[in-house]
Amino acid sequence: MAKRDYYEILGVPRTASLEEIKSAYRKLAMKYHPDRNPGDKEAEEKFKEAAEAYEVLSDPEKRERYDRFGHEGLRSGYDYHTYTTVDDIFSAFSDIFGGFGGSIFDEFFGTGSRGSRRRTVSIGERGSDLRIRLPLTLEEIATGTEKTIKLKKYITCPECGGTGAKRGSGYKTCPTCNGSGEIRHVSRSFFGQFINISTCSTCGGSGQVVAEKCTACNGEGRVNGEDTITVKIPAGVEHGNYIPLQGKGNAGKRGGEPGDLIIVIEEKKHEYFERHRDDIYYNLLISFPEAALGAKVEIPTLYGKETIKIEPGTQPGTKIKLTGKGIPHLNQYGKGDQIVVVNVYIPTNLSSKEKSLLKELLNSENIKPKNSDAKHKDFFSKVRDVFS
Repeated sequence: MAKRDYYEILGVPRTASLEEIKSAYRKLAMKYHPDRNPGDKEAEEKFKEAAEAYEVLSDPEKRERYDRFGHEGLRSGYDYHTYTTVDDIFSAFSDIFGGFGGSIFDEFFGTGSRGSRRRTVSIGERGSDLRIRLPLTLEEIATGTEKTIKLKKYITCPECGGTGAKRGSGYKTCPTCNGSGEIRHVSRSFFGQFINISTCSTCGGSGQVVAEKCTACNGEGRVNGEDTITVKIPAGVEHGNYIPLQGKGNAGKRGGEPGDLIIVIEEKKHEYFERHRDDIYYNLLISFPEAALGAKVEIPTLYGKETIKIEPGTQPGTKIKLTGKGIPHLNQYGKGDQIVVVNVYIPTNLSSKEKSLLKELLNSENIKPKNSDAKHKDFFSKVRDVFS
């Protein structure tokens, strides 16, 4: 999507002064501030959009490039970025949010500016996600099931309660970033001054570190342990589907939120059935007499045994459909079908009596394929005509 004109976003003319730009931005920031519009994604995007416009138009050098070249003049490499979080905006524009004789957000929303928001940042780090494979039979997939899983993972340290601090010691200001939570690297080039702001690796952006480490977890706030969870598997899942369980992964460091558990479904190979989407295929072997005379045969299904009728004269490869005996459609009504593929069994070990009986049948008109000799003669006649 093409970016909107920055002057249009702030509602100012291209000849607007810096004070007019600041004033326009402050009005928009108050209107779309997240504390005034909780949960409103559209307002949050407009808040970020206004901050992006102000960043460019409040800087004489960037504004000049923008006036001459538009958005193309502000591509990466020009000390310019798009804001992805609200905290980015508060960090970058502390002069707007707290430098005009008291923060405008203190007045309207009862929030501090950059400093007070920094205190809301957790000192911990989010735990990593866990990924496990869960093998299921087709019967379990067809009916849905409930599984109890035992996991080895990081759990919250019982000694310090996840804080990472020795009892009674608490936290202190991070010595690396002096409590700001970020590290700034300044460099200069032909295009001007570049400021690279990165999260402090020592405190993880919180501005605080443990004063004295917990001896049980060495300050991490978590230890190796086990957890047992129960998960419900809906009917109709298939190989490769996954189920995310929020907060069931590794515990975070120093009170950080836990990661997620990702359960990946694996489909076990079945002794009888082969799955094609939500249909189940079953290969049925019958004897020649059963195929010729017809029969009633008991076969397995995912839901128990079923008796099917083999019509007289059934040919190899015939398919018989059992409606609704397949896999349920995931999150939908209805089921697939079971397809029975009929094949005729050819014996390899015959007794002398069986051989004698079959030899008697060889000359029967109803045993031989109809017009087989005539078809062969016609085929070889055509071949001779081609090569003659």
